[in-house]
Parts: sequence; C-alpha cells; structure tokens
Amino acid sequence: MPRERYLRLGELLVKEGLINLQQLEKAVSVQRQEGGRLGEVLVKLGMVKEDQMVSVLGKQLNIPYFSLGTGMLKPAADQELDKVIPQEFAYKNTVLPLSRTLKSLTVAMADPLDIILIDNLRRLTNCEINPVIATKTDIQKAVEDFYGKSAMFREAVEASYDISSVDSGATVDTSAGDQELSLDKLIARAEEAPVVKLVDLIIRQAIDERASDIHIEPFKDKISLRYRIDGKLYEIPPPAKHLHLPIISRIKILSKLDIAEKRLPQDGAFMVKINERPIDIRVSSIPTIYGEKIVMRILDRSKVVLDLNLLGFEPKQLELMRKAMEAPYGLVFLTGPTGSGKTTTLYAMLNEMKSPTKNILTIEDPVEYKLEGVNQVQIKPEIGLTFATALRSFLRQDPDIMLVGEVRDLETAQICVRSALTGHLVLSTLHTNDAPSAVNRLMDIGIEPYMLAPSLLMIVAQRLVRRLCPDCKEAYEPTAEQLKNIKLKADLIYRPKGCDKCNQSGYKGRICVDEVLMANAQIQDLINQRAPFQKIREVAKATGMQTLYETALKKVEQGSTSLEEALSVTIGAE
Repeated sequence: MPRERYLRLGELLVKEGLINLQQLEKAVSVQRQEGGRLGEVLVKLGMVKEDQMVSVLGKQLNIPYFSLGTGMLKPAADQELDKVIPQEFAYKNTVLPLSRTLKSLTVAMADPLDIILIDNLRRLTNCEINPVIATKTDIQKAVEDFYGKSAMFREAVEASYDISSVDSGATVDTSAGDQELSLDKLIARAEEAPVVKLVDLIIRQAIDERASDIHIEPFKDKISLRYRIDGKLYEIPPPAKHLHLPIISRIKILSKLDIAEKRLPQDGAFMVKINERPIDIRVSSIPTIYGEKIVMRILDRSKVVLDLNLLGFEPKQLELMRKAMEAPYGLVFLTGPTGSGKTTTLYAMLNEMKSPTKNILTIEDPVEYKLEGVNQVQIKPEIGLTFATALRSFLRQDPDIMLVGEVRDLETAQICVRSALTGHLVLSTLHTNDAPSAVNRLMDIGIEPYMLAPSLLMIVAQRLVRRLCPDCKEAYEPTAEQLKNIKLKADLIYRPKGCDKCNQSGYKGRICVDEVLMANAQIQDLINQRAPFQKIREVAKATGMQTLYETALKKVEQGSTSLEEALSVTIGAE
C-alpha cells in the first residue's frame, strides 16, 4: 500500500487525540528504518492500542469495525461457513467468514485493503467479498473458537486410540518399560500423518494456551500429557498408550536427537513458526521405568517483556535496582528457585543498560534470548568452554558489564568477585530462598568476607505469582479465618473466578514478587563479621528492605493477585 495512506492514518490518529505530532514523527522515523506499516509500528511502540488503531482505520475507510467483546465476530449458524472458507486458509490469512447472503460473503479482515487476499477469497468462495475490519488478535481468537481448535485436538487424540496398535513383529513389555521396535519401522511410524498431526497439535495448543512447558510421561497403562501454564501443571486428554514410541521418535527427529538411544538422557532443540512468529522449543528426554519422558520448554520471545517497568517491581525497589545498575563496578545477584524469572529480570536490566558506549559480555547456559548490542557466549563444557574459562577470557575483552548465567562453583565466584573489585559491573544468579541467605551461600562456597563486602552491591530475591484475570476477578471481604492474623490495609481484596479469556482458571499471566537487599555500610560490617543470615535479614528490614512476604501482600492489596497465591509462593520465605 502507498505510504501516503498510512501517513493519513497517522494524521487521523492525531486528530482523534490518540497520539501527538512528536509521537507520529518518531513512528514514521522507525517505519523508515525498519519498514512495515505505520499502524503496526505505532502499536509495537505502545503509542496506540490495536483496537483504537483499527477503529480509526475503519472510520477512515468507511468500513464497519467489529470487535470480539461485542459478540459481532460470531459467524452465522447453519450456513456451513467453515466449508466456504476452509480452516487452514482462515488460520493462514487471518480472515473469518461471518455471513452469506446469496452471492455476497461478509468477511472479517485485519487489512480490508489487501486486494490480493480479497481476490483469492473471491476465487475460493465464488462470492463477492464484503469486508469488515477487526484487530488481528480478535480475528485469530474468533477463528480458533469457530473452527474448534480444542475440539480438533480432542478429535486427534480420540483418533489416536483407533490407529492400529504397534506393528507386527514388535514386542511390548510394559512391566520392564522397554518397548522394542525396529529402527526403520520406528522412523516410518514417527513420520505417519496421524502422528505428525498429533505432535503438531500438541505443540500448537500449548503455544496458544501460553504454556511454558509440555510434559509427555509414560506410565504402565497410559501416557500422561500435561501443560505448565502460569507456573501450574494442567492435565490434557492424552494420546493412546501405543503411540508413545512414535510420538517420542517424532519429537526426537525434530530436535535431531538419537532415536535409537533410550537408556541415556538427551537434550536438543528445534524451532516452529506460528503466524510467522518464530518460537524456540528446547527438548529434554530422560529414561524412566516405563519408557522415555519428554519435556519441551517453549521459548516465545515475542511474549517476553524485557522492560523492568512492566515486570511488577514496586517503585521503591525499581529505584534501588537502577541505583545499582548505574554503579561503575560491583556485584549484583538475583536469587530464587528455577523458573522464578531471574533470567528475564537480568535480560530486562541489560536491555536498559545497553548503550553504544558500553561493552557488554554474557556467558550463559543456554543463551535463551538474543539481545541486540550484547555479546553473548554459550558455554560448551565438552570442549572446555566453562563459566570460569570464558570469564578469564572476558577480562581481556575490555568489558564494562558482564553477565554470568549462574555461579556454580568457587572458581566462578572468585573470578566474579575479582572482576567486580577491578572495575567491572558483574550480574549473576544464585539458588537461595531469599536475599540475606545469598550472602552466607557465597561465603560457604569459599569467598572470603574481606573480598565479598567491598564488591557486593545488591541482591534481589524473586518469585513469580499468578496475576488475577482482569476480566473476571471478583472482590470480596476476607473473614478473620481466611486472614489467619495477616494484616491487610485494604478492606476488599480479589479472588479468581474464571472466564473464557483465562480458560476458567481465574488467572492470566504472572508478575514478580521481590525483595531487594542493598549492601550498605551496615550490611558490609555484618559480612565482615560472618554474621548469620537471620541477623543480616533483621538489619536489612530495619533499614527499609521489603521482604518477599510483604511485597506479595502489597500485590494482594493492589488487586493484582489473590491471597492464596501470594501465600503459596512466599510463606516459606518469610
């Protein structure tokens, strides 16, 4: 489309008061550098919401604007519209048939001026196309609902029970957990259409439901299929037991693993594309008594927010963190259990600190997200590239800021401390329950207090709590029994209810709960005295540190999460 059309859209957005001229100029500048459409650039930069932009575009083009919330994006019943526009075409092109009158077909489109797409629709349906405009997000959701993504997945699972059992000649001994099948037959079965389709659907549904992990587990008489969504595992209808080997083999083929090796753990990876969005999938297999268990970790870069302002930190905590980030040298540690968002927070910090004037180096295992302007190194222990060896080389690379994925041993910890003492800002992670106990962990590893005290800047302990769904959360006044001596400043708090937008869970997404310990003069004195973490915690609280528990209760008072959720992740940390 001509650029003038989108400039007119920008001017219309200014006229409507949705953006100002400075924002329009910035967006036009970004568009010139990166390409794309002005409307999409404005949405990407967060200057305008997708529905606002589409509504204004509809006014400009004199085309009706339909939204999901009003119920207008609901195809007419009994018109067999799913046969008029096949599911695959609707998914691929983000279009939805809404109604048909004689030879006129009303279709919801994200870009009603896409002449080629309208022409393809005309040929496909043998109808004149009457376009209406809707946001891409709303159309994708409506397409999934109409064509029955979940129903399709259930049908594929049910169909798996009808596929003939393992090939003749194969022997199955589930008591020993060793299923034998010739390698050629195993590869052939893994490439069969039903198996390929089933694996594709398992992955697609997990991505659509915002899952972070897929668990495929064999048991004596069945397979268990579970998705981890917002930190919790949910059971999904599983495929038939006899498809365990073909499914595992299919995943292994995709991730370039050895399908003949079933006795040892293996790790691999592959990439999928959903609506032109690249998604990395890391695969881990381990042998269990009933066969191999597979876990697939889904890394959707487009859904990760690398912005400290949007992760859920309290304003006071952000102020302290930015003070440490501005320091020319020192040690910054993030602590917490696996899956508590430490890496995301570190990336968000680097994203804010990166600059053409700074040389930033990272050593990670693995490199989860690629950051522009940051030199990232993946460790490879099998060839001798460990955290310690890479760090020694880093010091000869004239770094300003270094990120170490994890401090696992004394040698790595010593190099981090020495680097901090010799004028570098070093960021890393530890596995401890809270911030004060990280100090003792470092001394237990073997770091001397006289080196740790002057180098340490800040320790951030972190957890993730599920965020209440904004569309269905309900307010209530907690009883004394529910509070159990907990003092809340708010009379009304919120609890989960469940709706279509959150898959009836009552929660949607997660936010950080943190405690930030700054290594002030008093804390440094305690480190030099080898004080226990209880004493460090006591002094830190006296000097203003908000604990994990206190921060979690603030999230409850703000209506961000429920009391039960806050207590479930912080009760052991207080």
